[in-house]
Amino acid sequence: MAKGEGAESGSAAGLLPTSILQAGERPAQVKKEPKKKKQLSICNKLCYAVGGAPYQVTGCALGFFLQIYLLDVAQVNPFPASIILFVGRAWDAFTDPLVGFCISKSSWTRLGRLMPWIIFSTPLAIITYFLIWFVPDFPQGQELWYLLFYCLFETLVTCFHVPYSALTMFISTEQSERDSATAYRMTVEVLGTVLGTAIQGQIVGQANAPCLQYLNGSAVASESANRTYSTTSLRETQNAYLLAAGVIASIYVICAVILTLGVREQREPYETQQAEPMSFFRGLRQVMSHGPYIKLIAGFLFTSLAFMLVEGNFALFCTYTLGFRNEFQNLLLAIMLSATFTIPIWQWFLTRFGKKTAVYVGISSAVPFLILVALMESNLIVTYVVAIAAGISVAAAFLLPWSMLPDVIDDFHLKQPHSHGTEPIFFSFYVFFTKFASGVSLGISTLSLDFAGYKTRGCSQPASVKFTLKMLVTMAPIVLILLGLLLFKLYPIDEEKRRQNKKALQALRDEASSSGYSDTDSTELASIL
Repeated sequence: MAKGEGAESGSAAGLLPTSILQAGERPAQVKKEPKKKKQLSICNKLCYAVGGAPYQVTGCALGFFLQIYLLDVAQVNPFPASIILFVGRAWDAFTDPLVGFCISKSSWTRLGRLMPWIIFSTPLAIITYFLIWFVPDFPQGQELWYLLFYCLFETLVTCFHVPYSALTMFISTEQSERDSATAYRMTVEVLGTVLGTAIQGQIVGQANAPCLQYLNGSAVASESANRTYSTTSLRETQNAYLLAAGVIASIYVICAVILTLGVREQREPYETQQAEPMSFFRGLRQVMSHGPYIKLIAGFLFTSLAFMLVEGNFALFCTYTLGFRNEFQNLLLAIMLSATFTIPIWQWFLTRFGKKTAVYVGISSAVPFLILVALMESNLIVTYVVAIAAGISVAAAFLLPWSMLPDVIDDFHLKQPHSHGTEPIFFSFYVFFTKFASGVSLGISTLSLDFAGYKTRGCSQPASVKFTLKMLVTMAPIVLILLGLLLFKLYPIDEEKRRQNKKALQALRDEASSSGYSDTDSTELASIL
């Protein structure tokens, strides 16, 4: 039955167990005024955001240019080149949970728990990145050279990116501050993709391979291709790739230095009271049994796969289906610039209307434009309009996963207050599943084009290849987006739940700061809240 009003307005101290109040005996001692919340400055947010650029700049350069570099500049045979690309991508996905395990076993230092990983991995990462774009003098063993340094670089950049991703939880204890910093980060990361494409594309612009005319099953180079190669030697092309690698490596170092100097990790007040960190596998079991996390990554797995299909086949689609061979880089630039300018709009939208609403509106906004691309004839102006509109949805896909993951972790901490050090597991396995989606999209695309009769370096492709590319870029992503949005219906953390978690966690932090109680008391308080 309902209680009286007096019971509802009674002291909160009466709800707390005696063990928590025993140290002071007086309820007033528990109701100490909490410390004033410290907000992140714009400078702190910018320094944090700049740390996301190295991963995007290098990833964009490798994603768009490594294949053509291996085939036409390093002159690796197609089969070993495909092995290098596939094994490198698979190893990249595997290293995320591995690095997450190592980070979870790390202890706090004067620099923090995550920063040492970022600092010490940076010099080795730039060395291996530069060696990826170097053509060794020995003809035999080149495949092993590229496979070795590609895998080494992916391992080292993972040692940078996984702790950087987990750093979101340690730059502030306030949800609104973390969301704002995430918006800064996503803007810089999209700019990083633009920068990586622009630097690599402009410097190695003469490295494009000539197309081949297929006559009666045999391939011959076109006259324009011969003229192109007469003006640019292979050695000059190799030097151009090295120059681009040097510029991008310099950007990597500068961003890492800014991140290190401008961001300081903040440890949770109640975490300092914990005795022993839990084992990785126990933490992994708890993370994977947390329902909101599973539902979140399941939804984003499908939507990520949709956008990966578009990204992986965009160049071929523009070249062969639409016939815009020389417009690919410009169309990509239009998409990324549109995404860059609309990320602040999506940050305002999710703050005003909620994150689940932003997911539905932002990601589904790509569907009408994908349908338009599927139905329209080749038209350059319309294609640019669609590219700009698609950038709006790309911005939402960039921003929302990293904005929603901290909410899931907060919910986990409230239900498991004795579990700490699990943040790298959350972030590393999300990145693992994202890269898994990338690998799946690469495999599906390659097999589909092979079955359709794709002609390597052909000036034109059969109608079946053009149709397959259109399906890979339009209809398949539409189906995957709709499946992902259906899964998001099951995601339980809405705005009301976020507000409740925020209040409960803040009460837990205030109690930890003012009372200094034990781990058992912390669990009891979380249960009451």
